[in-house]
Amino acid sequence: MFITKKALDRRTVLRGIGRAGAAALALPLLDAMVPAGVALAQTPARPLRRLGFVYMPNGVARNFTGINYWTPVGEGTNFELSQILTPLAPYRDRLTVISGLAQHQADAFDDGANGDHTRGTSSWLSGVHCKRTEGADVKNGITADQIAAAEIGKATALPSLELAIDLNFLAGQCENSYSCAYLNTISWRSDTAPMPTENNPRIVFERLFGDGGTSAERLVEARVNASIIDSVLGDLNRLSQSLGATDRVKVDEYVDSVREVERRIQRVEKGGGTSELPTLERPSGIPDRFDEHVKLMYDLQWLAFRADLTRVTTFMLGRELNFRTYPEIGINEGHHGLSHHQDNPNQLAKYARLGTYQAELFASFLEKLQSTPDGDGSLLDHSLFMYGAGLSNPNLHAHYDLPLAVVGGAAGRMKGGRHLVFPAETPMTNLLLTMLDKVGVHAEKLGDSTGKLPIEPLSGV
Repeated sequence: MFITKKALDRRTVLRGIGRAGAAALALPLLDAMVPAGVALAQTPARPLRRLGFVYMPNGVARNFTGINYWTPVGEGTNFELSQILTPLAPYRDRLTVISGLAQHQADAFDDGANGDHTRGTSSWLSGVHCKRTEGADVKNGITADQIAAAEIGKATALPSLELAIDLNFLAGQCENSYSCAYLNTISWRSDTAPMPTENNPRIVFERLFGDGGTSAERLVEARVNASIIDSVLGDLNRLSQSLGATDRVKVDEYVDSVREVERRIQRVEKGGGTSELPTLERPSGIPDRFDEHVKLMYDLQWLAFRADLTRVTTFMLGRELNFRTYPEIGINEGHHGLSHHQDNPNQLAKYARLGTYQAELFASFLEKLQSTPDGDGSLLDHSLFMYGAGLSNPNLHAHYDLPLAVVGGAAGRMKGGRHLVFPAETPMTNLLLTMLDKVGVHAEKLGDSTGKLPIEPLSGV
């Protein structure tokens, strides 16, 4: 589509006045935002590339007695998806399973035998051995997501978005005299500045679509306003009259998506008031069920990408050492305890069921990305995600042959449909350098990296 009028500003937001003040809603990329006489797919800023990291706590069930729980059978393009990765089959053409990589900066060194969960978390995206301390003098290293945020996050309202399922306020020491700060996040802006995570979908929603003030102030404002969307409908209707048919459909679909996420959060908050649990023990806006919570957090990332509010995300599906249970899939044992399966076939099968459950939730997120048009492709075509863990076999607290999968097209720069096996002890940070390169971020070094992985782009790119 060609636009003959003056292009709509890329950062246009709809603003209206609600009962508690101003509210704003960012718009998705529209054809009307393309400079006059230039086709959308040919604009210099296109395609936009997004980068995300999804962290699984406490490792995964590894292959055992002939059962491929995580690692696929076969290499290259001729491989069979494992049980845990089967939910990702619809995205096989953009899926690369990577085996053999290690994160040895998570090893003990001289810090004592314990602390593998802490070091596994802190080194996952940094490739740095964190300082053992219980105080505020924490030290780790800048992480891959923040290197990306400093570059591709320049043009967005939020350089990056750090999300989690568990609360992030643990303080003091959590494991072997390591500060809890190392377990609370996988993202570090510098070697001394961990990025705090947010696990309340209501607050994340307000951070994305609210207007000014602290998180607490925006939360109060949102509760007073019946709907953020309602406060901008006047501007939206006026804007729609000047848009083409394609843009009007995009705006309508986007607003419906935002409304649905808002309604789900409101239902959760309403249920929180009638729950048998004491109100103070459960923060407002957080669902009881793990799957509902995870889906909401994935949806918020999807909306953030769709509105181009951020291009970099990290998401922790749980904190290491957590004791969450999953009764919705018949698992009533704590997560960490179950991970130490002692090679018991029944426990391993149960742990594999949990891994498959997590992958199913990730797959539902990928489906939304795939079904969302973005320039000349979809959001999934223009994104790149790493899905994995900081431990391989949790029974051994192993930091080698880590479970890692990369999904997405990176705007044609990442070839999927492969299981790549690299020599043992290859630094995981080499993969991180490669991913940064695929989204257009140049970095010579990250932690203990020794160079980019030999992953070729699609032919002709």
